Amino acid sequence: MERMYLDFLGLREHPFSITADPSFLYLSKKHREALSHMIYGIRERKGFVEITGEIGTGKTTLCKALLRHLDPTTKTALILQPALSEFQLLQSVVQDFGLNPMKANRFHLFHQLNQFLLEQASLGNNLVLIIDEAQNLSLRILEEIRMLSNLETDKTKLIQIILVGQPQLREKLALPALEQLRQRIGVRYHVTPLDLEEVCTYIDHRLRVAGSDGTLEWTREGAEEVSHCSKGIPRVINQICDRCLLACYVFQVKRVDEELVRRSYHELSGEVLVA
Repeated sequence: MERMYLDFLGLREHPFSITADPSFLYLSKKHREALSHMIYGIRERKGFVEITGEIGTGKTTLCKALLRHLDPTTKTALILQPALSEFQLLQSVVQDFGLNPMKANRFHLFHQLNQFLLEQASLGNNLVLIIDEAQNLSLRILEEIRMLSNLETDKTKLIQIILVGQPQLREKLALPALEQLRQRIGVRYHVTPLDLEEVCTYIDHRLRVAGSDGTLEWTREGAEEVSHCSKGIPRVINQICDRCLLACYVFQVKRVDEELVRRSYHELSGEVLVA
């Protein structure tokens, strides 16, 4: 059925998948600003960068976009699921930097990482640790991460650490127990939802990338209703729009208007509608 509705609507692939496919990357003004803040924090070796945003605003997509914007002299480790113990986190960082943990204890892992950072610094390289969903980190883990930032030379930080998470991350970092870590955050940015014009551009962008041949018409009123229902959250936009495409096939129409979006949103919300 999925292939049939793509053919019916003149699409090569699914435009509104909720997976973070880099080929569909759309950076709004806020996303570009967030990316610029991250790159600035890395290049200027600010130590810690804090990026926050509501659920579904594209923070993980930003992390992956960042990796493609860094030059070859910047080596990265990306932790997407930080629900780990202190030792497991340190082990994951060492492994993600391409090292093979030599001994299974914290002291040796820390020493191995420090030696690696010093070697990379001597080569003129910059090291970046990116931790997504950082609001889930315990206070003890955050303190362990702060200790990593102590790895430095007389002139520069050996590792830049980017903490990415939901607004709860800001609340957690405001706790008195994390005062030392909070003082080390050199760059902060909060990602907000897309505005109306960005939602319209976002929908058009994803349809074009999916190979739309113009068979499908998405009206301005339909896009405005998507913006209203989704509150500008990209993940919710994708869910609503994907449901709209399925509705087009079911009802054998090739036009997404305000009423079809509203109906799709209500069905997505679990409401039972009378035909």
